[in-house]
Amino acid sequence: MDQWLCRTGLLLGEEGLRCLAGAKVALLGLGGVGGSCAEALCRAGVGSLMLVDNDEVSLSNLNRQLIATLDTIGRPKTEAVAGRLRSINPQICLTLCRQFYLPENSSFLYGWQPDLVLDAIDTVTAKLHLAQECRRLGIPLVSCLGTGNRLSPQCLTAGDITETVSTGCPLARVMRRELRRRGIEHLRVVYSTEPAQKAVVPDDENTGRHPPGSISFVPPVAGYILAAEGVRLLLGRADENK
Repeated sequence: MDQWLCRTGLLLGEEGLRCLAGAKVALLGLGGVGGSCAEALCRAGVGSLMLVDNDEVSLSNLNRQLIATLDTIGRPKTEAVAGRLRSINPQICLTLCRQFYLPENSSFLYGWQPDLVLDAIDTVTAKLHLAQECRRLGIPLVSCLGTGNRLSPQCLTAGDITETVSTGCPLARVMRRELRRRGIEHLRVVYSTEPAQKAVVPDDENTGRHPPGSISFVPPVAGYILAAEGVRLLLGRADENK
């Protein structure tokens, strides 16, 4: 057992550590949710990660994204995350994909043959295609729903997409409807039971389309839950502590 994983080994045992070390996990999206998820997977001892994101670290990321510092502004998120993960575990095997996951640009993911896919992207079209393809290919998938405009990390949880009906989450509503149209009734998701708050837009600013509000302690917690769900799936413990 590697010394740095000795505390994890006390929880998972040698067999669990070997399982995670041999696992290939693809993580799509390295923002507030995905960046924290990536680090949690690395610290848990996952041996191989595919990191997928087309963006660069920007000033507006400083309020919530683990990798965002003044030193990383302007760097591709894939590179910023990779540098941080290698500083934790130099032996980790990383595949960096600086690109968007799109229906017409998705073969790179499935050609890598992941054991698990974790979805921390925002685009509905991409999320739906990902769910379809993972189902068709028999790849376990956990998808994170909206964390914007929320203030209570204790309202975050994981469950089936059917359990999100009473949350009022617009993304969850669209996902449920469109998944049903595609014949997909069930999908493991991370979601919030907190109703989304209305964004506070200054009177002197354009009140049209704008990104959701966010804060330092909600998206990262969703990322840790996403990682936890993934690790439990890899270990065959997905039914524990539901």
